[in-house]
Amino acid sequence: MEHHGRRRAAALRYQYEQEGSPTLVAKGEDELAEQIMAVAREHGVPIHQDPALAAVLSRLSLDDEIPSQLFVAVAAVLGFIYRLEAEHESTGPASEDTRTAEAAETAERNP
Repeated sequence: MEHHGRRRAAALRYQYEQEGSPTLVAKGEDELAEQIMAVAREHGVPIHQDPALAAVLSRLSLDDEIPSQLFVAVAAVLGFIYRLEAEHESTGPASEDTRTAEAAETAERNP
């Protein structure tokens, strides 16, 4: 698959009973982004595409909690995951104490 520009990926962890906010657990560009997404697919982690969110998350440090300015955007990602889980309940529930989401993937065009 040919890509124009950079690809970014970021992974979030949200332990809703233990953490106040989702935490950035992985991020990368290009080849590293591809590896993050491959690991997510391997483990059945949903992938949600949001180029703007990927760009913002890529500026955070690993293990940072998501700042309050991103709560609405991240809530949309978590909603996406919860809907997927509801649709696939017959295949077994996801862990109730850990929600891991591949937050974003993007192919940004170079100027």
